[in-house]
Amino acid sequence: MKKLKYGLVGGGPGSFIGVAHRKAINIDGMAELVAGCFSRTVEKCKSTGEELGIDPERCYASYEEMAKKESEREDGIDFVVITTPNVSHFAIAKAFLKAGINVSCEKPLCLTIEEADEIEKLVNETGLLFLVTYTYVGHVTAKHIREYIRSGKLGKIRAVVGEYPQGWLAYEGENGGKQGAWRCDPSQSGGTNCLGDLGTHVENAVSIMTGLKIKRVLAKMDVVVPGRVLDDNDYVMVEFEGGATGLYWTSQIAIGHDNDLQIRIYGEKGSIEWRQTECEKVTMISTDGTISELHRGNPGIEENAAKYGRLPSGHTEGWLESMGNLYRSFINCINKKAEGEFTEEMIDYPTIKDGVEGVKFLHACIESSKKGNIWVEI
Repeated sequence: MKKLKYGLVGGGPGSFIGVAHRKAINIDGMAELVAGCFSRTVEKCKSTGEELGIDPERCYASYEEMAKKESEREDGIDFVVITTPNVSHFAIAKAFLKAGINVSCEKPLCLTIEEADEIEKLVNETGLLFLVTYTYVGHVTAKHIREYIRSGKLGKIRAVVGEYPQGWLAYEGENGGKQGAWRCDPSQSGGTNCLGDLGTHVENAVSIMTGLKIKRVLAKMDVVVPGRVLDDNDYVMVEFEGGATGLYWTSQIAIGHDNDLQIRIYGEKGSIEWRQTECEKVTMISTDGTISELHRGNPGIEENAAKYGRLPSGHTEGWLESMGNLYRSFINCINKKAEGEFTEEMIDYPTIKDGVEGVKFLHACIESSKKGNIWVEI
């Protein structure tokens, strides 16, 4: 398989997520970083490029220049990775799609439904591939749950509980450094902080694992810590098409929780529990109350999920491997498309459609909360 070339927008000094994307892509060695606009500050962009061994000519002062010049090169990038604050996702994605370059973008996709629809229209018109990096659905165990439910083994789903508590923004005057500052700033993150950062992961994980589509939501988005403008603790009641119900909780003030995404799914034939902090296992509860654990790397994992395993059971795989699995499928699809062998069935990563659904979920929740916690259709 051809080794691809990619570029990065964002990921300069102090970046967490930009570094994570580079490491995740490097796991399989399927793509090489060759270009970037790593910072809005030219000096920081150049210094980051120098640290990473990037040709100075391919360290760009703006993403617009990067999109234009990379599209004109015979050896230009095959895809771009967007790791900037939420407010800039739309413009950057639009520039690279118009330049004919495939896109990987951090979530949430963008700030408004209109922007989301425009990006989706561009993706459909250009035929380019678009990955939204909802990292957690890349876990082998998360993929196992999806395949298990698709096969009907859990029966009709009745209820879902999803929660994602963190405690890193629990105190007044503590903004979590560079990472927290922009998330708490409406001019950079949009109309939501906690729900946009964490709730989109819950929404996407439930959607991909279960196949359920949200019909309407009732949200209570609280600002708990004095001095904050945007939400830091959220509750969302969910009604799915087909009658199943759900309850989501996201928080950045839950002291004692680091990064505790958990999904519980209750069906006619049993229940499933999954926690990303224990992502090597799935807990299954049968109708007679028998509780069993299924571990990644063992024969019971569904075949379409097991193929993403990298190590034998007992040799822990985690968050970076999960993101790497998304990139493995994304890069494979780009290659297959170039070879004329691509089919939609090859896609095994969150697409532009998932990104659009996430934006619509957030806006419905914001509307519900602002109007006094009423039901809002999606």
